[in-house]
This record gives sequence, structure tokens and C-alpha cells, in this order.
Amino acid sequence: MYQYTDFDKQFVKLRAQQFRDQLERWQKGELSDEQMLPLRLQNGWYIQRYAPMARIAVPYGEISSLQLRTLGHIAREYDRPSPELLASAQATQDALEASQPGATLAAPALQYGYGHFTTRTNCQFNWIPITRAADVMDLLASVSMHGIQTSGNDIRNITCDAWEGIAQDSIVDCRPFAEITRQWSSLHPEFSYLPRKFKIAFNGAEEDRAAIGWYDIGLQALKNDAGEVGFRVLVGGGMGRTPIVGSVVREFLPWDQLLNYIEAIVRVYNGYGRRDNKWKARIKILVKSEGQAFIDAVEKEYQAIVEQDGAPHRITQAEFDRVASHFVIPELKPANLPSQVNPQGQLYQRWLAQNVRGHRLAGMKTVTLSFKRSGFAPGDADAATLEALAELAEQFSASEARLTHEQNLLLPWVFESDLPALYEAARKLGLAQANIGLLTDMIACPGGDFCSLANARSLHIAHAVTERYQDLDELLDIGPIDLHMSGCINSCGHHHSGHIGILGVDKDGKEWYQVTLGGADGTRLSGPSIGGKVVGPAFTAAEVPDVIEAVLQTYRKLRQPGEYFIDALRRIGHDPFKQAANGARHPKLAEEALPA
Repeated sequence: MYQYTDFDKQFVKLRAQQFRDQLERWQKGELSDEQMLPLRLQNGWYIQRYAPMARIAVPYGEISSLQLRTLGHIAREYDRPSPELLASAQATQDALEASQPGATLAAPALQYGYGHFTTRTNCQFNWIPITRAADVMDLLASVSMHGIQTSGNDIRNITCDAWEGIAQDSIVDCRPFAEITRQWSSLHPEFSYLPRKFKIAFNGAEEDRAAIGWYDIGLQALKNDAGEVGFRVLVGGGMGRTPIVGSVVREFLPWDQLLNYIEAIVRVYNGYGRRDNKWKARIKILVKSEGQAFIDAVEKEYQAIVEQDGAPHRITQAEFDRVASHFVIPELKPANLPSQVNPQGQLYQRWLAQNVRGHRLAGMKTVTLSFKRSGFAPGDADAATLEALAELAEQFSASEARLTHEQNLLLPWVFESDLPALYEAARKLGLAQANIGLLTDMIACPGGDFCSLANARSLHIAHAVTERYQDLDELLDIGPIDLHMSGCINSCGHHHSGHIGILGVDKDGKEWYQVTLGGADGTRLSGPSIGGKVVGPAFTAAEVPDVIEAVLQTYRKLRQPGEYFIDALRRIGHDPFKQAANGARHPKLAEEALPA
């Protein structure tokens, strides 16, 4: 993983010191709430439904055991609401549930003392008092972590395929390019106050595991006929109120011109992007409205940067080598720990099939630990689990791990001989569910349980689905399927790209849920990125698990041998699945359904 330079460490520490000064001035009344807002956002601090939320950057998902331990310490010591605040928040949740008799689901009590892995490979905390924010920033800085570029109208935390540099189908390791872009954009004055948030994703493998079609800028690494490295550039992807897949604006961009071309794109966006309407401020709206004119404007700006400005941001070989040299392959040695696992046992073999993938290095594997388990929201890890993860990483993966955009955690450096011992250790922690890629491996944002932007809660539905589908035999029979869930139109749960997508909507203060079918994220399983289609009027929370079951029963009835859900849906068409979904409505509530 990336080894921070002295400059990196100093920059992060100075930013933490600066934030402490800003926070103290705000507490003294020297800065108003309005003045403080952009200052806390640029460091990853939101004010959510009940309490502040801290969003911590994990660039390209790479995290060390020391950093995991620090997150565990923060979860244990700082993610703690006052008893009065917790009681008030829980009372609000209970009142919302009571106001929807027969239309909602029982929700687990609000939890604290944990971190939440997000689809952008960040880690969020939901209960840290703002008065302790500076102490947390100092703790993070001590292990080269921060909240920079996680929030606000700037270039957000840059993401990559979690298997960058270790995948068997790797073309180019994109992490050095992502790091160069991160360093450059962090300090670029024009990128600090864009019309809206801006997201960049890299993919360096044959399979798109980074969902680049759904990003403001998506970059697919490739090699031309001469063997030269470059990028296919997509612009204008995004979910939200208007889901749009990015358009290809360059089939091949030489790698050394990466920053110059990104600057051209962002200059055009900064000049012409909407600032009067936040729903129309994303670059996707500009690309959609202007079409070829946008592409022409970017090319014109790019040529001006190269020919008139002298290509000031060309990446030299020396600069690439400097950054690449900080991505150090750790010292690799097997744990050689004893194990009581039967290598031929059914549960172990299923875990190998679902959670373990190949590696570019002989004798090694990558292992995904599932954070989709009973008793926890998708992507949640309490303090004890975070500390245990640090121990697992040290024992089995050279003290390194990676967060995935599916809200799981990957161990990238596991010796094949250590798999039984790792399985045994992970099983004791409840992290060895053989459900990666299956229905219960769902993506879900926190929704209305915590987020002030949400129209509806999502975690009670995630809990209900998890509990309903505990039978691994049934899950394996259903096969690979992407269930994605968002609590509002901001789409933090990537519902548009789910084979089954769930979107929380509001109707007169009540929670309703729109269901979509047939979305895709660009993976080999799903095919090219596309948004799902709405099945009809919205459903109540109580209906959603029944709707999912009805859709899946239709698939199991109509599928051909060996046919996956997404393939059956495309072969058969949506109508039988729509019929099944709408047939699962609860009769007494059907007439109240929200129009599509």
C-alpha cells in the first residue's frame, strides 16, 4: 500500500491543527455556523439527523492494521452519544415507526461505537460530538488519515478497483495514477469550490469492478496496439435524481496527459455547470444537455492547455516513478498457524468458492471478509471487530487490508496455505459468511436512521432481508444477484445499478419505497452500466421483503438451467417480474401506493 511521505504526513497534521483552530474560534462565537460550514465539510464533518457524522477518507480503499486499530479506538472512545441524545433519537425513531402501523418493519435499536464502510471506501462515524472533533482529527493524523476530500463541492476521495495491482486480469496498476491525481487535486485552487461534488474512479483490470460508468469521470486503463499505456475517458456518469451512464469522450488518452485532460474537463464544468439548482449542478446534466458540444469544448480547452500553456501538468516518468515507489509490496511470509478446519468440509468449500479469489502472485489468494451479517447493518464494524480486523491483517495479510465499494473488507496478501487458519479465525469473529456476491451481500446506505438528507430508513429493510435469507442453500440456489438500497435520491446505496434496487421516498411524512429491476454496474456478471426500471407505484417497508421474494420466486420458476437472475430478466423481459412484484402488495395498503 501507499507509504506516506514526510510532506504527506506534515500536510495532514497541519490540516488537523488548522481545523482545531477553526473549531475553537467557532465555539467562541468568532465564526458563525455559516462560516464554519465549508470549513468542517472540507475536513469531512457533517451535522446529520441526530448528531455529527465524521467521514474518513481511505484512498483507493487501502488501509493498514495500525489505521484499523485507530478506527477501533475512535469507535470505542469517541463514537458515543450522551444518554439524553440517544434517548431522544430513539424516541424519534419509535414515533416514526408508530405513525405507520402495518406499513413498516420493526427496526433494531440505534447503535453506537462502530464505523461504517461506504460505497466510496470511506469510513463513517455517526455519533462523535463536534466538541471532540479536533481530538479525532489529531488521532487520525497520527496514522496518516484524514477527512480531506470526503465532503463538499470538490473532487471527492478518488476510488479504484479494490483488486488494483493484485488481480489476475490486471492491465495496469492504477493506484499510482490515482495517488498522483489525489495529491494534485487536493491542492488545486480551482477544484475547491465546484458547482457540485465531483467523483473520479479508476479501473486497471479487464473487468470493471470500480463501476466507472457511474462516475463524473471514469478512467479505464488500457494499452494500445503499440503497448503504450493510456486511458479510455468517460465523463458525466452519476446516479441521483437523473441516473446517467458516463459518455466516452476519449478512446485513448496517453497516461502522461491525465492531469491536463482532467483539468480541461473540470474547467469546462466549472465555467458552465449550473450553480442555481443543486439537482442540476452535477456535470452529468451539462454533458447530457450539451452532448457533442461539451466534448468539443473539453477538447478545445485541452488543446489550449497543451499548446498555449505548455502542458503544465504533464506527468513525467520521474514523477510517476517517485509516486509508484511509495506503493510498496510488503514483506510476505505465511502465518503457518494450526487449524482444525476440515479442508473438504462443505462450509469451508463454499467459503472458498464465494469469498476467495485468485492472485497475480503464485501461491497467494485474496480473501473478502463479509460485513453483511445478522445483528449489524451492511458495512458496519464495531470497535471490537475493527481491532480484531487489525489482528487478522497482521497475521494473514502483511498488516494490510482494503475496503471495497460493496462495503466489505479484502485481505490482499493471503498465502493459499493459510486459508484454513484464516477461515477458522474469521468464523470466530462472524466474518466468514460465504455470501459474497449473493443476495444478502447487499449494498445499503444508513438512510433515515442517521442521514438528514434521507427520505426513508433503509436499515430495517436490510435487517429483514438478511434474517429472511439465512439459508445458504437457498442463497446459492438463487445465485449471484446485486441488491442495492438507498434512503434517498442521492443514491449513496447505488440503487440504480442493482439487479434489484430499492429507493426510499417520502409521501406526506410516511416512508415508501420504489423498486427497480435490471440495473448494472459494469462487472462481468452484470454487463455494461445501466439504470434499473421502476416496477410500478411505491411500496411500504412492510411490503418490500415480500416484493423481493415474489420477484425471486418468479425467477426460480422461469429460469433456464444455470441461468443467473440478471440474464433471465433480460431474456424474459420485465413484465412477469413486475406482475409478481405488484402482486405482493398488502391489500389494505395497495390503494395508498404512491404513483410512480
